[in-house]
Amino acid sequence: MKFLKNIGPANDSDADLIRQYKESGDLQLAGQLFQRYMELIYGVCLKYLKDPDAAQDSVMSIFEELVVKLRKHDIVNFKSWLYTLSRNHCLMLLRSGKKNVIVKIDDDLMQSGEFPHLNGEPDKEEQLKALERCLETLASEQRRAVELFYLEGKCYQEVAALTGMEWNKVRSHIQNGRRNLKICMEKGETKSAIINK
Repeated sequence: MKFLKNIGPANDSDADLIRQYKESGDLQLAGQLFQRYMELIYGVCLKYLKDPDAAQDSVMSIFEELVVKLRKHDIVNFKSWLYTLSRNHCLMLLRSGKKNVIVKIDDDLMQSGEFPHLNGEPDKEEQLKALERCLETLASEQRRAVELFYLEGKCYQEVAALTGMEWNKVRSHIQNGRRNLKICMEKGETKSAIINK
């Protein structure tokens, strides 16, 4: 696996490496141990996540978990323990991902497709101006999340990385921002309909 540095072979048993790592805290020892089963871990992650990039990311995350948990647990069968750790990591990712439904929205699609106008045709320029005005009414974090998600096409994870917000906070800002935009746009339509009467 090219995405992890080759640490080199070790003749010590798993139990010896675990004992040495617990005593010294030397990450090279944990790395040697981990590398023995890296392909197994990648295979488990790929089986559950069905995405090579996500599987590679998970392998790295599992190593980060391993160096912490290895010092806290008494492990009899390391291979079996590591398999369970990897599987649980993937299942947790899948569970959290099921709450997040990402829907790609066409650029021409507005939150509300019906705009009452005298000629029956929506005026795109007017709609865009109304949308810009409504965006300005959102709180700054909410506006930034909505702009990144809808206007720049970023996914929740990318928005979180760019803004430094937690994933759940990003999701909340996007959902609430979309709702607030819809309310604002509908109020604008009502005013427009009253003025046009």
